[in-house]
Amino acid sequence: MKSVLQTEKVCYVCGTEQDLHCHHIFEGTANRRKSEEHGMKIWLCARHHNMSNYGIHFDPVLDLAVKITAQSYFEKHIGDREAFRKEFGKSWL
Repeated sequence: MKSVLQTEKVCYVCGTEQDLHCHHIFEGTANRRKSEEHGMKIWLCARHHNMSNYGIHFDPVLDLAVKITAQSYFEKHIGDREAFRKEFGKSWL
């Protein structure tokens, strides 16, 4: 998995190397594909992905923080805010 936010295969939240899932940061069929193309993915352990209330799918604060980080990376390295909006449909900044 290519990720622009991680260089190691560890949970993005807690750092564990066990029971990891690949999480596409921007959801939806089209945005999932675009996340793949741009490396907008992170590793998450099951607990921080979707197997507890602390998971990114159930914690809007964690979800927003990751989206903001990914968008900030995009705007610094790939294109401006308008390009991001055009690519992913909206801005989280």
